[in-house]
Amino acid sequence: MPNLNVEIKAVINDPSFVRAYLVGHSAIFKGTDEQTDTYFNVNAGRLKLREGNIENNLIFYNRPNQAGPKSSHFNLVKIEDTKGLKEALERSCGIKIIVRKKREIYYIRNVKFHIDEVPGLGFFIEIEAGNILVDKTESELLDQCNFYLMELGIKGEDLIAESYSDLMMKVNDII
Repeated sequence: MPNLNVEIKAVINDPSFVRAYLVGHSAIFKGTDEQTDTYFNVNAGRLKLREGNIENNLIFYNRPNQAGPKSSHFNLVKIEDTKGLKEALERSCGIKIIVRKKREIYYIRNVKFHIDEVPGLGFFIEIEAGNILVDKTESELLDQCNFYLMELGIKGEDLIAESYSDLMMKVNDII
């Protein structure tokens, strides 16, 4: 069954400011994960296999490329045999691109925060207000995202519309 997040992604120049804010507001730190996201060729949406120390998931999602808060409908499946699944998906779908990143993971209630360092792209924050842990409407999730945008002083010009895969493809002149 698909889940719903309202999320934003933005460039940040000072990850320590975001980290201090989160710690100062009693965010739960889940750890730092070295992640490899392998994106596969699909007809619609995005399909990626995430391999990390904390998270190992197959994720399918549909999300518009727009700056600012956006709804993301997704399916997430926890994976034990990432190597075997990766081989099967590579043979059946083909790999679109691989994105490596270092991700710090924090939670404040139902809102997940990522401080990401993506080699070749820089530092980013992702804020994901989700309805998995709580019963919130899309409008309430949007309000939560907007609240943290203001709290963290994220400006419109810092917001990113695309996924890391799209950004990496542009940087590597694949698109």
